[in-house]
Amino acid sequence: MKVDNKNLLSILIPCYNEEKTLEECIDRVKKIDDKNLPVEIIIIDDCSTDSSYKIAKETARKNKNIKLEKHKTNQGKGAALRTGFALASGNYIAIQDADLEYDPQELKSLVSLLVEDRADVVLGSRFISGEERRVLYFWHSLGNKFLTLLSNIFTNLNLSDMETCYKIFKKEIIEKINIEENRFGFEPEIIAKISEIKDVRIYEKGISYYGRSYSEGKKITYKDGFKAIYCILKYNRSKMPLVFQLFIYLPVFLVSYAVQLFFLKLYPGLLDNFILSTLIFFLSSTINYILAKNILLSSNKSKVIQLPVFYAVLGLSYLGYFYSDLLFSFLYEFKHYSLIIKFFFEFQLLRMFTFPSKK
Repeated sequence: MKVDNKNLLSILIPCYNEEKTLEECIDRVKKIDDKNLPVEIIIIDDCSTDSSYKIAKETARKNKNIKLEKHKTNQGKGAALRTGFALASGNYIAIQDADLEYDPQELKSLVSLLVEDRADVVLGSRFISGEERRVLYFWHSLGNKFLTLLSNIFTNLNLSDMETCYKIFKKEIIEKINIEENRFGFEPEIIAKISEIKDVRIYEKGISYYGRSYSEGKKITYKDGFKAIYCILKYNRSKMPLVFQLFIYLPVFLVSYAVQLFFLKLYPGLLDNFILSTLIFFLSSTINYILAKNILLSSNKSKVIQLPVFYAVLGLSYLGYFYSDLLFSFLYEFKHYSLIIKFFFEFQLLRMFTFPSKK
């Protein structure tokens, strides 16, 4: 592979409590540095409570091509990588976990696709490799494949390993992306955002994998799996089919509607008191908005003007539904269909805020 010195490879090593493996990891990464592939190492210590930072600091003191940054509080892998991306000066940027589950020597093979300008992004896949792979947890493997499948459905990519650590980018690609996730949600977020870059060339290449057991220090849990599902939906929301958006909004609608029914059952004469009923509708509207806008899928901060418009329109929806129910209580069919009309009306309103159109 013919590479000149301008093709600097920045290798980011996010680290949290990896005192047992960090030094060896750094040594292995240093070994791939040569005149054809110069390497800078960026270690981001995420407020480790063991001796990881001490090891990193001593190593950085002895090596001029190692940069070291320490977070004052533990923020997560995504936050560490965000810090690392800002410090990287190489034309190519790679991610290397400090736990030695991945062999740094294989980075040379992956980065060659970028250097030869055949790809803009390269992922090392654990599932298409002919190399050795440690046999560990069946449900982890199945979970990884499910998450990759779900991500592929929305991104329209045919990846085999979305959750892989080994992701290498041309610098101009990563500069187009704003990383929002602080923890393991980084993986589905970065894939979703890369997939939206016009004419981006993504390649996969098989790698070996030396996974750890939990007794050896593995950190990821089933909670991170649920978070990954959330992030897949969140960062691909502009590409969701309409039917899927309806399915996602349904529980939000039911929760806010249940709040109204609770108070109506608790205070049967509620609708006769305009002020009290308005407060209940305001509460229900707030719950609806918070779930849909700030918790469910959206990542953008709401504009000030959105809130009063939202409350005004949705409040009219609630008031209109319940007062029409009183006026037309003798018409069962009207009552039956008015709730459906209410659902679709509110869904369309929330859709403007929660499911923005793809730019």
